[in-house]
Order: sequence, then C-alpha cells, then structure tokens
Amino acid sequence: MHNLKLWSPTNLQNNLEKFINSIDKKLNIQSYEELHKWSIENKDDFWNEIWNFTNIIGSKKGNIFKSNKNFIKAKFFEDSNLNYTENCLSKNGESDAIVSYSENKTKKVLSWNKLRENVFKVSYFFKTKNITEGDRIAAILPNFAETVVSFLATAQIGAIWSSCSPDFGKQAIIDRFKQINPKILIVTDYYFYNKKKIDTTLLIPSILKNIPSIKNVIVIPYENKLANFENNFLYTEWDEILESKYFFKEFVKYPFNHPLYILYSSGTTGIPKCIVHGAGGSLIQHKKEHQIHCDISKDDKVFYFTTCGWMMWNWLISALASNATIVLYDGSPFAPEKKYLFEIAEIEKINFFGTGAKYLDTLKNYQIKINSYFKLKNLRVLASTGSPLINETFEYVYDFIKKDVHLASISGGTDIVSCFVLGNPSSSVFSGEIQCAGLGMDVDVFNDNGESINLLKGELVCKSPFPSKPLYFWNDDNFTKYKNSYFLKYPNIWCHGDYCIKTENKGFVILGRSDATLNSGGVRIGTAEIYRVIENLEEISEGLAIEYNKKNDSEVILFVVTHEKAKFDNVLKNKLINKIRNDLSPKHVPAKIFPVTEIPKTRSGKIVEILVKNLINGEEISNLDILLNPDCLKEYEEIYIKLKKNNA
Repeated sequence: MHNLKLWSPTNLQNNLEKFINSIDKKLNIQSYEELHKWSIENKDDFWNEIWNFTNIIGSKKGNIFKSNKNFIKAKFFEDSNLNYTENCLSKNGESDAIVSYSENKTKKVLSWNKLRENVFKVSYFFKTKNITEGDRIAAILPNFAETVVSFLATAQIGAIWSSCSPDFGKQAIIDRFKQINPKILIVTDYYFYNKKKIDTTLLIPSILKNIPSIKNVIVIPYENKLANFENNFLYTEWDEILESKYFFKEFVKYPFNHPLYILYSSGTTGIPKCIVHGAGGSLIQHKKEHQIHCDISKDDKVFYFTTCGWMMWNWLISALASNATIVLYDGSPFAPEKKYLFEIAEIEKINFFGTGAKYLDTLKNYQIKINSYFKLKNLRVLASTGSPLINETFEYVYDFIKKDVHLASISGGTDIVSCFVLGNPSSSVFSGEIQCAGLGMDVDVFNDNGESINLLKGELVCKSPFPSKPLYFWNDDNFTKYKNSYFLKYPNIWCHGDYCIKTENKGFVILGRSDATLNSGGVRIGTAEIYRVIENLEEISEGLAIEYNKKNDSEVILFVVTHEKAKFDNVLKNKLINKIRNDLSPKHVPAKIFPVTEIPKTRSGKIVEILVKNLINGEEISNLDILLNPDCLKEYEEIYIKLKKNNA
C-alpha cells in the first residue's frame, strides 16, 4: 500500500515535542514509535506525566495504575480525586468561553465569567431539588451553550449526565433514559433542522408517563424566550433559574473513577446498552488527545460538528479544560448552505475544525472549492471521524480546503469516549491513513488466531487497559454485557469491532465495522473498501453494502444513490461492476445492485449497515427513532419483498 504523502509539518514547535522535552532526558526518545512503546510499557510513569503536563487540577496520590489480570478490573488513579467541572472552569475573565451558532445564522457568546456564574446557579437549583452524587440528570437538547452549562452543573455536584439530541424519536429516548431512572429532565421548547422548526415539548408527556423517576422538568428556550406550547406538564423555566441570586460555588473533589456520564451503544439492534464513563478517565484522555495529538493550546478556538447524542460532543466540551474556546453549531451542516460551517471557521478564526467524514465526502461529491471562498488562515488542524475517510477525500481537503493543514483522521468510539488511533502533529499525513495509535493505547491488529499482523486486514484490538475504558455498564452487576461487548473474540483483549490494516507508514486504515462485514465466497470484505471505489465515480453520490443470506449461501448486495443528473441504467451498472472488479477484485463485485433515493443514517452521519442488513434478511429491526431519515426504509422493504419472492 503506497499512499501519497499529502502534508509534512514545517514547524515542530508543538505540544507533542514539548511533552517529549518535558520527560526525563535519560529516556532519550528518538521517535514517536519509541515514545508510544514507552507509554505502553510504563503506564505509571506515562499517565503521571500526562496529569502533570496537561495541568489537571486535583489531588494525585497513591497508585497511578493498579494492574489486574482482568482487563475490566484494572484501575487508574484509584486514590486520586478531582472535580471535572473545576477543570473546565479554571479560566476567568470576559473573553469568550463558548460561541454558539445555529443554522438560522444566529450567534450567541458566553464569557468565562458568565459560564461560571450560570453553572453555579444551575447546580444550586439541582441542590434544591435534592440531587445528590450519583443521581442521574437526563437531557434532550440541541448543541448550544445551555447544554454545556447543564452538563457542567451536573458534574460539579457529582451527579451523572446523560443526553440525547432532540431529533431522537420518543421510543429511542424512552429506551435509553428508562434504564437509568433520571430525576430531572432538561428539554428545549423547539429546535431547527434543515430549515424545519420542530416542537420538542410534544415528546414530554409520554416520556414522563413511561419514566416515573423524573420529578422535575426544566425547559430551555431555543431562542430568547420560551415559545408557546401545550402546557400539560409541570416545569421550571430556565430563565427563572438564571435570574436567581443564589449560587453553589463549591468544587467537591470526587474519586478519579467517579461516574461522569452515561453514553449509549448505537442501538441499531436491541435496546441500547448504557455505558458509564468516569470523570477522571474521560478528562485525562481528552486532555492528552487535545493537547498532544491535536496540538490544542489555551485561547485556541475549537470546533466540532456534532450533536449531543454523539460522543464527539463530550470530547469537544473537555476542550474547556485546556482553556480553549469551544465553538458550537446546531442544525443541519448543509443549511443554510453547504459551505456554512467553513464560513463560521473563517469568521471565528477557528484553529481546530472537526467534522464527520461524510460531511467532507459530500463537499467533495458536490465539488465545492472551499479555498476559493475562504482563506482559513488560523486553521491548523482539520479532524475527521464517524466513518473511514477515503483517499480521494483526503486529497480533496488539500486541493480544495487548505494546503497547509494537519488533516487528522481519528477513530475510537462511544465505548471509550475517545480515540484508539488519531493524529500526530510531528509526522506526515498519507492519503487514506490515520497517522498513529494514541499514546498510552496498546493498539494492534489481530488475525482470527489472535496473532499480530502487518499490512493485512484484521481486527482492531487494544491489548492492555487505558483510563477511559468504561467503568461499567448500567444494570450489569456481573459485567456480562461488558465482557460480551469487547472480550468474546480474544480472551482479556479488547476487540473493538473494526476491521483495520497497519500500513508500511506505521499508520492505520479503518475498513469499516467487522460486525457488518461482507462475506463473498469465504473472503471477508470491509464495506469501506467498496465505498471508496464507487464514491469516486462522478455519477455516484454514496452507497451501502450488506450481506444477504440465501438458503445455503450468501451474497453481497449494493445500494447506490446517484447524483441528480445521473441515471441508473445498465451502462452505469456495468461501469460500477467493472470499476469494483478492476480496483478491488471479482470477489468484491456485488451480486445485485439497487438504485435508491437515500441511504439511512443517524443524525451524526453514520450509515446504519446492520439495520439494513437485518431488514433485507427478514430479521427484526428496532430503534428506528435513531434514524435521521426513517421514511427511506420503505424502499428497502420493497426490495426485501422482491428478493424474498424471487428466492421462494
């Protein structure tokens, strides 16, 4: 695999180099690989150095790493204490802490002083409602400053946060929150998505009926004052809380492994699992990734396109702990126009810009030349995640967004609320490759026999514990769900469920989910391999591939969306087949190709391969409420009926 070198750093005055220089000179570290090896083999020293270098506020004492033969039971900083919110509010003054934009082009700003004041008022309100440490506070909120305030107030008093974005359907919300019995629910009166105004309050009566643990509801106005809505439940107005004269300013230092928030597995099959993440593990991991891998420093402006139902929101908020300004965006990334997010980046002089791979793919497919509109002089790092970033989109970034930018493709997940593989500001970027394994992350690629492999496709694994591993799953006293999620394939080795290749450049290529794998004549195929080829055709916008089970066999089925001016006919079909055969192999050629008008996705842009796979194979599907576009499944149901009839 000889991928094109697209970028090399011209200035090594970055935080990674500063970190290396801060470590004992006796180590004589000469390369990133040596540093990574040291970080794995010396967990005590490494994580101690990370605590110091990233300036974590807290009481550090006792063991840094307490090993255990059981991966799940190993502990980090067991005797140390901190307050997550105190770390996020360590900066004072009238400069911007949070800048919020919406698709309506509204802009709001919250200073560091005002952020502190609002957090203290909300935490005081929580105290008056008898919220104590370990209680759950749930939120159905858009990505605006009030959500951050609510979360930080929750963490300040040791309660546990859990959020869904408001586009989640009623059942999806109930399926999640009912499991954790929250005492308070925070909602917004409405929100906008793709120029449509949607009333959130219509969900509330049904949620309250199904989740009796909720004793108080807070309603936040999306704009300046609460909209009129059917007042059929008791609630407190947000402004009433902020108009109070009372504060709770204390930062109790809770154990490092005190729960911070509950995130949820994707939920495309079965009820979503509730993943509990710790305050200290999340904070130290995020600060390591932000400062060392992403080169974020104080006063930088950090943006990530995300919703409050995706772990990248949690990741973004922690940038406050590095004294950076966070820039939020709520709404469709393509409303009011496809280049609007980069217009914000230009206006705000953003230094770090993050988004989903599918957003960049869309800009590429529409041939939008961002650099002809914006200079982006302040942009140093452009990050991409959510799905594999294909070679052609890497090249698009450098050709049409910015030549001198560190493109950091990153990959991890909700399960670890962070990254296994990500960027390195001191090394080159190669087309299609993620640069390195994260420091302290014992990442490898295994074959089915549990052997480490290079230059071949295998399972992405992590061979030893790390601080941001889940504390536990909710309602999983004997760790059964936890074990079954990551440790079934390889004993005591975290198997992440992604196909991956280690490259000759010492980087990684993620090939898609191994649990949505295609099997063609015994050859395992990662879906991203096919997507990379077909989406490079000018007629094709995007695709989705699944495995279809026949009586004693299986075959690959491909669904494609064509561009508006393209017509799906035999000419295009044959062109697709020949392109896949020539660029990949005959084994990769789908048995059937169906044109569709849309690919079903979650709000964060993830293609739901497993859901479509289950539908086409006549298996039960659930949690349709997580989909941005559930109506498009009617097309797939018709295809399923047609396939079933032909195979009867």
